[in-house]
Amino acid sequence: MIFEGLNEKFQNIFSNLKRKGKLSEEDIKAASREIKLALLEADVNFKVVKQFTKAVSERAVGEEVLKSLTPGQQFIKIVNDEMTKLLGGELQKMEFVEQGINIFMMVGLQGAGKTTTAAKIANLLRKEKKFKPLLVACDVYRPAAIDQLEILGKELDIPVYLNKDEKDPRVIAKKALEFAETEGYNLMIIDTAGRLQIDETLMNELVDLKELLEPTEILLVVDGMTGQESVNVADEFNRQLEITGVVLTKLDGDTRGGAALSVTYTTGKTIKYIGTGEKLTDIELFYPDRMANRILGMGDVLSLIDKAQNMIDEEKARALEEKLRTQEFDLNDFLDQMQQLQELGSIGDLMEMMPGVNKKMLKGMNMDAAEGQTKQTEAIIRSMTPEERLKPGIINGSRRKRIALGSGTTVSDVNRMLKGFEQTKKMMKQMGAMQGKAKKGRFKLPFM
Repeated sequence: MIFEGLNEKFQNIFSNLKRKGKLSEEDIKAASREIKLALLEADVNFKVVKQFTKAVSERAVGEEVLKSLTPGQQFIKIVNDEMTKLLGGELQKMEFVEQGINIFMMVGLQGAGKTTTAAKIANLLRKEKKFKPLLVACDVYRPAAIDQLEILGKELDIPVYLNKDEKDPRVIAKKALEFAETEGYNLMIIDTAGRLQIDETLMNELVDLKELLEPTEILLVVDGMTGQESVNVADEFNRQLEITGVVLTKLDGDTRGGAALSVTYTTGKTIKYIGTGEKLTDIELFYPDRMANRILGMGDVLSLIDKAQNMIDEEKARALEEKLRTQEFDLNDFLDQMQQLQELGSIGDLMEMMPGVNKKMLKGMNMDAAEGQTKQTEAIIRSMTPEERLKPGIINGSRRKRIALGSGTTVSDVNRMLKGFEQTKKMMKQMGAMQGKAKKGRFKLPFM
């Protein structure tokens, strides 16, 4: 869960405030102290913590909170506003050139995730903006980085320009640019070398590449788990290269929040993308307001909707709508819907985006059991014959025994799954009928 510890602490602070009918200046000071400690424990840069708590306190002790009918809620709103501001304010959209080649330089320390991030961004922009991307391997010091980029390119069907015999990244970059111009690529993403720490050789090389390529974007890739150490890294890269933005990676891990909450304030450069998992689709635009909501335990329904829209296959959705209309929804469709849901992430990841959900609630819901149930259902359906999937009504007692044996489950599990399928089918049939009536103008659904 992203920022799990910080999220839990903020929810505890807010819970205490909501229980009070009125807030005194002492209450606000006490809450501000708790917020300060929570941020410092999350490894947020101390200068950032000082500025943030000062801004919250100054606004909170005014009439805005103390004379409010719901002071607890008003205080929470102030914290949310200041958190959003701290994270960059508003979404900073990428600027693309319409004529010519968009050139992105990926820079950062070794191990931050530059190579994978380069592939993720290429894949995302190809899908969303219809770019024709070219990945360029300019990390001449680590053969494994070149191999990794080549493998990722093949997996995504995105071409990779490389030359394992050439040891000068400037030569590779120049030839790659010529190749991109000749072949009509309009997006070139350069995977540059990294070091375990910043040194003069690395920076000189990156400065040379910048002067040669005149990139559209210089994106600093920062490991989201590094905490406030990321501030020093970002500062130095920004001083020497004047980066245009930051990409935070590994936000699916044990992220305390230090990097996300420090890097924008200290560099003045916004976070443009965040990496949220290991899959090549696990990258998102960074929305400061949505991230503030998630950190403070208010959920992120808008990102969940965006994710669903990006992952759902439109052709399959139309086919499913037709099946619902003609009442032909079968176990193949049921399995396909489950797999599309799994593409969105684990049940825990999805629940995390819902307002008010915290670690304790997720434990109470037993997410592991729910994940296990999904895998069991998939195993049962895969143990059926094609005819059984199309016509579940023919599955008698002997067939159920065979399916249970083939899926490593019991007959009771098979019965439970089939009952669940029938209930889902009935519900979807009702939804289909309601949508049909709504389209004919007989009535409108509450959300239409």
